[in-house]
Amino acid sequence: MDKPPSIEIAHQRVLELRERIDHHNYLYYALDQPEISDAEYDALFRELRTIEDEYPELITADSPTQRVGTTQITTFASLPHKAPMLSLDNAFGEEELLEWDRKVKRFLHLPMDTAVEYVAELKIDGLSINLTYREGKLESAATRGNGLTGEDVTPNIRAIPAIPLSLRPLKTKRNEDLDLFASDAPSYPVLIEVRGEIFLTHQEFARINSENEERGASTFANCRNAAAGSVRQKDPRITAGRKLDTFLYAVGYCEGWRFQSQYELLQTFKEWGLRTNPNIRLCNDIHECLEFIREWSERKSKLNYDMDGVVVKVNDFALQNELGNVSRSPRWAIAYKYPALQVRTVIEDILIQEGMTGALTPVAVLKPVAVAGVVVSRATLHNEDEIRRKDVRIGDTVIIQRAGEVIPEVVEVVLEERTGGEREFQMPVECPFCGAPVVRPEGEAVTRCPNPDCPEKVRQRLQHFVSRNAMDIEALGGKRLDQLIDAGLIRDEADLYRLRMEDLLPLDRMGEKLASNILNAIEASKKSPLKNFLYALGIRHVGEHTAEVLCEHFGTLDRIALSGEEELSQIHEIGTVIARSVHLFFQDQRNLNRLERMKAAGVNPETESREGRSNILEGKSFVFTGSLEHFTREGAEEIAKRNGGRISGSVSKKTDYVVAGENAGSKLNRAEELGVTVLTEEEFLKMIEWKS
Repeated sequence: MDKPPSIEIAHQRVLELRERIDHHNYLYYALDQPEISDAEYDALFRELRTIEDEYPELITADSPTQRVGTTQITTFASLPHKAPMLSLDNAFGEEELLEWDRKVKRFLHLPMDTAVEYVAELKIDGLSINLTYREGKLESAATRGNGLTGEDVTPNIRAIPAIPLSLRPLKTKRNEDLDLFASDAPSYPVLIEVRGEIFLTHQEFARINSENEERGASTFANCRNAAAGSVRQKDPRITAGRKLDTFLYAVGYCEGWRFQSQYELLQTFKEWGLRTNPNIRLCNDIHECLEFIREWSERKSKLNYDMDGVVVKVNDFALQNELGNVSRSPRWAIAYKYPALQVRTVIEDILIQEGMTGALTPVAVLKPVAVAGVVVSRATLHNEDEIRRKDVRIGDTVIIQRAGEVIPEVVEVVLEERTGGEREFQMPVECPFCGAPVVRPEGEAVTRCPNPDCPEKVRQRLQHFVSRNAMDIEALGGKRLDQLIDAGLIRDEADLYRLRMEDLLPLDRMGEKLASNILNAIEASKKSPLKNFLYALGIRHVGEHTAEVLCEHFGTLDRIALSGEEELSQIHEIGTVIARSVHLFFQDQRNLNRLERMKAAGVNPETESREGRSNILEGKSFVFTGSLEHFTREGAEEIAKRNGGRISGSVSKKTDYVVAGENAGSKLNRAEELGVTVLTEEEFLKMIEWKS
């Protein structure tokens, strides 16, 4: 192409090309209706790149040529979600789905013969993603993580053509109330979190594994793992070279826009250029959902991507708000899971696996067999009682499945295949790793090694400590950490922070660059967030969410350590079992010594920021219902929590306040019956002295 005669003409042509490329991306990804060939599309793209090379001043961040950056990502920073990414409860049969429908009606105080309108969507087996668009422009992208905070993968997500860098304006603009149409109304929200799945087609998965095999690199076990690995590449160009796709289906935080229903949300997404799954159905009642589920039970094998069920959602958003959430799952949606694929194989042996708390778990060593596209050679047997209940023996032919199509488990023994040569398994009376007598506390199904110095327990505890969601010392994952343990360089977490270059260099295959990377990663972990550090300590019953609850309440590690069992048990979401476990951990002098040694080595986890927090609502319990004007319900709940309030999903005599927005339903009625104080959104904002 000849160089354009002037920058003005070049600028005009650039605008035309970008508009045409965006249009064809929309037709291809959002509508599945391409109008031009790949060669014609490539020609438009090459022309745009040529002009931008000639006139770099015309390049803008949202140009299609700027999707793929060249900067290497050194680490994936944490990125909090504005609204939690909830998980779904499961239904494993038609009767469970029908019972869920009855629960929905009971909660809404509807007669059982009332038809509730649902939307049925295919459940994609991929990597959950949260995309944030500000004023229609892609601002950031994060993985689901623990539901509250994920990993910032923005540069890699920008490299996926199926995800638009900018939302397309609606043909008919409308205001946020959705009851008026106006030419000057916004075309998209001020800020919106769009949620969905990143996935790979079966063909692309096979291509990636084939290339890896040719290079001698490790292959991926399944499409989901390959998609997750592709999104987490440190070089965005590698991500761009893998044809990742996406289906988007939900909204988190949303400002300046209101949706009336799930079906309307999906149609609006499509207009904005966001790719949605074409295989959805608006169902008049739960029986139409079951028809959809039965239909896709037969058709799912013909898809070119993995799906493991159907998600059923209450369509009306006002009813969704009224139903609310229970724990970390919505009441208004459920995932119907298809029965797991089951296969036969032989148990060749049963080994013992030890966890960081000393739990001894029997694991079946299987004759390798493919299950749902993954070769399985081991399966958990859970505990001794489970082995006895199923009468599992070494040498048995068994039926196995991947529970939830993820974790391999033994379903049952094929008794007619027994020959008499099978051997019964006996749980060891001594720890196979240290020889200490094992214990099984009364009332528990798990057998444990009580030795705090058991080498396998220490190994597992250290692996947990350096893991991604704990201290995130990525350079020490897997065999590299084992190498340090086996060399006698580390015996506990504190030893990590005393390692020096001269300790590492004598190790096999350890050069200066790798040693430097390890030491730098260890140094960086000294400033990990307090919640990560608390989780990394491996306190029994303290997972990521519990660690965050404790850090939000106390703010510092010293305050947690000095708290009593009774004080701990009074915290919302902390029961007596967790309280006792935390208290005992900080009473153990061994643990205190480790903490003191880490502190002396410079480990100083960042305490929970109190910025934007207050205790103005301390001790008060809130229930939010109906549609709010200034926030989503989750956003309002987060504000209440940040000011010391507690959140409940249902109204009881213990509820202090119900904050009622538009279309408030049964919760408002229940509050009035019990005499609970009802606040408008404005009254709630005045209570916390909110300044918009």
